Amino acid sequence: MRIFTAALATETNTFSPICVDRRAFEASLYAPPGQHPETPTLCTAPITVGRRVTAAKGWELIEGTATWADPAGLVNRSTYEDLRDEILAQLNAAMPVDAVVLGLHGAMVAAGYEDTEGDILARIREIVGPDILVCAELDPHSHLTAKRVAALDFAVYFKEFPHTDFVDRAEDMWRIAVDTLEGRVKPAVSVFDCRMIDVFPTSREPMRSFVDKIIKIERDDPDVLSISVIHGFMVGDVPEMGTKMLVVTDGKPEKGAALARDLGLELFSKRGTFMAPQINEKEAVARALAATAWPVVIADVWDNPGGGTAGDATVILEELMSHGATDAAIGTIWDPMAVQICFAAGEGAEIPLRFGAKSAPGTGNPIDGTVTVVKLVKDAEMQFGESLAPFGDAAHVVLNGIDIILNSTRAQSFDASLFTVMGIDPAKKKILVIKSTNHFFASFSKIAAEILYCSAGTPYPNNPAKTPYRRAPRNIWPMVADPHGNEPGAA
Repeated sequence: MRIFTAALATETNTFSPICVDRRAFEASLYAPPGQHPETPTLCTAPITVGRRVTAAKGWELIEGTATWADPAGLVNRSTYEDLRDEILAQLNAAMPVDAVVLGLHGAMVAAGYEDTEGDILARIREIVGPDILVCAELDPHSHLTAKRVAALDFAVYFKEFPHTDFVDRAEDMWRIAVDTLEGRVKPAVSVFDCRMIDVFPTSREPMRSFVDKIIKIERDDPDVLSISVIHGFMVGDVPEMGTKMLVVTDGKPEKGAALARDLGLELFSKRGTFMAPQINEKEAVARALAATAWPVVIADVWDNPGGGTAGDATVILEELMSHGATDAAIGTIWDPMAVQICFAAGEGAEIPLRFGAKSAPGTGNPIDGTVTVVKLVKDAEMQFGESLAPFGDAAHVVLNGIDIILNSTRAQSFDASLFTVMGIDPAKKKILVIKSTNHFFASFSKIAAEILYCSAGTPYPNNPAKTPYRRAPRNIWPMVADPHGNEPGAA
């Protein structure tokens, strides 16, 4: 067997002011054919897992380009077209192939392309024809479109949020692909539109039990090859936004459709109950300062670069400073210019510095003060599961007793190694402020005495009922109370 694999991925917040060009892909990951590292990134696990699978089978894996940009706003049109055409040219050169296995995200939007994944998948299908297997692994924070369903034989999405299972799901996808190529199964895809948009952390109930349930169904029912919840992405203003259920069966589309509907309506019945309660910055800081066990983690959930924001908000830092707080650490505030200034000054320097709150209204005010530059790290990285997440050249500075990490490549706070890389012991701090909605949980829950979910400022449109959508569907919850009407099971 000859199998072509490649990856092209980013997550687009169409409300973000930060545009994405080729430099953004190169800053996060750009690996030409055969140059992908041994460790996967979030959307490139199909390549690293594929190496193992094809080697064991004695098959040939033909690697195309693998590239990923950290979430932000619209992708520059020529950047998307150039990267797409690079991969399509590699596929053309590799023909004939027996299968195409891809790593995609599912929420990329480029200027002129509302459905980039649908675009590249349709072009791949045109190249390989109707009979060659085409499959992909995707992030659930995405949009499942009719164009994608038409082009794919099947897809597998991460089940966990935080996405700790991207390697496991790549292995699931490859297992189904191998079984298909060797004639043991014939994937059939069934989709149910839940007509809702919500946030579904699997680190808490009720989503934890729901994911455990679908994993059990996969294990116990031989007809069911895979079940995925496509969460949707609430800041992707595109026509097919929203939560969907996808069931892949072994040639049983009617059974798959019934199961997808039942599971989708069950999910819909729990709408509005999935996220942890959030408090504002004043309550979060007050509770953290009054705590008697440490560290207290304050998650700045809506200034999350993983959702496409800048990650430069200073709202919580300003509140800490107004109380004279010390023994706190902030990870991170994105400010490439401030990082450059710190590098020019050098470790140990005391310098006047203005940083933060440059990207958009609702992110607080720039911070001014005399800082001590404690540690400088070129091309800093933190752990994220089995991969490494870059946060660029970074500076650890201290201002009024608060440790602050300034970074040059936007990245959410995936892991406590973010602090240790910069010379800060997170377990010894009383307060840790991190920027992430839920990916932080797997790591930080191991050291936190308490986690406070904080809604601070307005860097991210987080209330779909009030978000000024122009292209998204309106007949979904919470835009309307009951889009399913009296459909059985939707109560």
